[in-house]
Amino acid sequence: MSISNRLTFLRLPSLSDTSIGLLLGRWWQVFFDCLPNRVQHWLMQRQAPTLVVSLLGHDEALLLCQLGHDRTPITRLAAQADATLDTLVPKPRKGWRETIVELPAPNVLIRSVRLPVQVKNNLRQVAGYEINRLTPFDVQRVYYDVMGIDGQARGSSLLEARLAICPREQVTPWLERLHRFGSTPARLTWQGAWDGANLLPPEARPRRGNFGLLVNSVLMLVVLGLIAAVMFTPLWQKNRELEQLNHALRGVRIEAEQVPALREELELARAGSVAVLDRKATQPRMIDLLRELTDRLPDHTWVQTINFSNDEVDIRGESDQATELLNVLEQAPGITNVSFRSPVMQVSNTGKERFHIALRYRRPPA
Repeated sequence: MSISNRLTFLRLPSLSDTSIGLLLGRWWQVFFDCLPNRVQHWLMQRQAPTLVVSLLGHDEALLLCQLGHDRTPITRLAAQADATLDTLVPKPRKGWRETIVELPAPNVLIRSVRLPVQVKNNLRQVAGYEINRLTPFDVQRVYYDVMGIDGQARGSSLLEARLAICPREQVTPWLERLHRFGSTPARLTWQGAWDGANLLPPEARPRRGNFGLLVNSVLMLVVLGLIAAVMFTPLWQKNRELEQLNHALRGVRIEAEQVPALREELELARAGSVAVLDRKATQPRMIDLLRELTDRLPDHTWVQTINFSNDEVDIRGESDQATELLNVLEQAPGITNVSFRSPVMQVSNTGKERFHIALRYRRPPA
């Protein structure tokens, strides 16, 4: 199997397992299957082989040595034989050798059961209480195991599970013999069993040293952590670079969105300045108006006030001949619409005429 095909099997084990050892074992098995063949062979040579006692009948079994997924037949065993497994397969100098008893598939009864979904984390214990009701066997006379089936409908109140049962009388002679000769089986399974299946009750399984298990578990977690770091560090770095680029892009986009508004404000300011300059160029100058009035008004005329607003000029003053002022002002360049704003009044103490003249003054062309 190529490495690319092996990687398709690299997935996280289910976290519903109650045994940390079983979970770590599944992790290791998944990781081991993804390794190249040479690395697998090298690792297998450094591990203690697993002994498999495959029952062929009530009184006969086949002893196999399992290394990884490969099984090598060693010899046939009889239930009453005196030879021990240590004489057939010496114990490893270091490590812990596991012994498995494997039943033929027809010797195990498998049936589907439904249990409340609340007992998902205690399936084996609850199944032990329900065996008398679910099967015609007594729980004290059978070995059993149960496995929940994944993929249940969300919100369902029942959990689909598979219950495997075998009578104890079929395997008790073999278990007693193996236990008598110091090779207590760690697993009782059957051909075609699901992953991690074990019909033996937890109290009947041998326990490895806690310190060794702890060390192996810690080392396995360290290895898995390093592998995860090697795999995900480049992705994390690329993600950080992408976030930085997105941040810079957002800044550039904000600046780019501000450009039209700034251009519009600049255009409005330019148009305002141009309008001011145009108005200033066309607006008549008061100094020109004062010069025209000074040059054209007679000497016997004097002006009291001049108001100028939007080309409209309002003049108040006194003159000896106020009526002649209209003709004089109309001849000046830029002055139009000359008229009296109010009737001319005679000043009694000076004999002059008080006038109020309105006119329109625009800047004469150059």
